[in-house]
Amino acid sequence: MTLILNTWIFEADVQNGAKQEDLVDRVAALGADGIEVRREYFKDLESELPEVAKRATEHNLIVNYSVPDVLFEDNGSLNPKLGDYFKEGQILGLEKIKFNIGHFDKFTGDLKTAFSNLPLNEIQLNVENDQTQVSGTVVAIKTFLDAAHKAGLTGLGYVYDLGNWAFTGGDAVAAAKELAPYTHYIHLKNTTVDNGKLGTPDDLDTGIFDWRDLINILPSDQSYALEYPMDSDEKISNQIQLFKNEVGA
Repeated sequence: MTLILNTWIFEADVQNGAKQEDLVDRVAALGADGIEVRREYFKDLESELPEVAKRATEHNLIVNYSVPDVLFEDNGSLNPKLGDYFKEGQILGLEKIKFNIGHFDKFTGDLKTAFSNLPLNEIQLNVENDQTQVSGTVVAIKTFLDAAHKAGLTGLGYVYDLGNWAFTGGDAVAAAKELAPYTHYIHLKNTTVDNGKLGTPDDLDTGIFDWRDLINILPSDQSYALEYPMDSDEKISNQIQLFKNEVGA
């Protein structure tokens, strides 16, 4: 079992000026196996990317990368920024990089050719169910990954994001069963509903989802990430222990 901490956990600290390079040290102290850095949290890519990589190497931590962008633009063309994102990933020494799919429904080219210039043999590319109908449904995800694997891009995978199914009205259990064969990474967070308003709690056991049932459906040999804001390292440690108690780590 590999447990990653997504830096959304430290949202309040980031808003108060904390850099992700400093969060690497905290993640290591908390006993996680790796850190998932968020591109939108970087203020100076040129200086911060190598520093994150340096500190992660010192602590022997895995680095994953969450990029808030799409693979396919509104007209169906491949996002021209993908090459730059992968170069950033190479600086970070990534294991995995994550995107949203975007408008694959409008793509008309050859997938293998389209992705041929990306270092997919170095960095694993995954897509996530986001909070949109374009990229966040089982049909959209499976259609893209079926096509990618048929084209020979068998390394492309899927990030199962539990909390996001509430935002698209999807069935989290049915999605887990349907997408389990493609799942390379699992983002855990719960969702609350208050007078019709959805929120993200700071506790896996609070909310509408039974995360224990879900992880029993999904592959047990893939990485997990906790991805929800928490206000103290004590709280984070408690949530790590809650998770580890369940998976027997």
